[in-house]
Amino acid sequence: MAKVAVVFHSGYGHTHRMAKAVADGANADLIAIDAVGNLSETEWATLQAADAIIMGSPTYMGSVSWQFKKFADASSKPWFSQSWKDKVFAGFTNSATMNGDKHSTLHYLFTLAMQHGGIWVGTGLMPSNSKAAQRNDVNYVGSFAGAMAQSPSDSSPAEMLPGDLETARLFGQRVAEVTARLVA
Repeated sequence: MAKVAVVFHSGYGHTHRMAKAVADGANADLIAIDAVGNLSETEWATLQAADAIIMGSPTYMGSVSWQFKKFADASSKPWFSQSWKDKVFAGFTNSATMNGDKHSTLHYLFTLAMQHGGIWVGTGLMPSNSKAAQRNDVNYVGSFAGAMAQSPSDSSPAEMLPGDLETARLFGQRVAEVTARLVA
């Protein structure tokens, strides 16, 4: 069985809820970057031991949160030793608007994974884009590069749509399945 870790920052709870859905799908360890951008030594060790690292951040001003960026900068230690090389990586994000420049966040996560010499896994989910599509369908936001969710700025994490959370769960499941095939 592949070891998967989900490392994320959440500012208002929406990305945390999404991270939980991804982790449930992947049967993964859930690692929250704290409010000042730090992880414990135990959490760094969990990432080191993982076969796959799924990264998540809200999209703020077209990119990851500063707390996630601090984590990314701190990952220069495993980068220098190339200790994350050939791990599987994937990413997810949430923002208040339907577009919200979420793809910029996923590109940031992808670039970080590539700098670590990782192998990127996308959603593998077809978009829900027919006339019959409903906002609560799986992959309604329509991302292939990583999971995306949209939560209105005045909504609580409890109000996240089940379709976005199911997209996140299926995404986590896919990352775990791909990882299991690669590490077998």
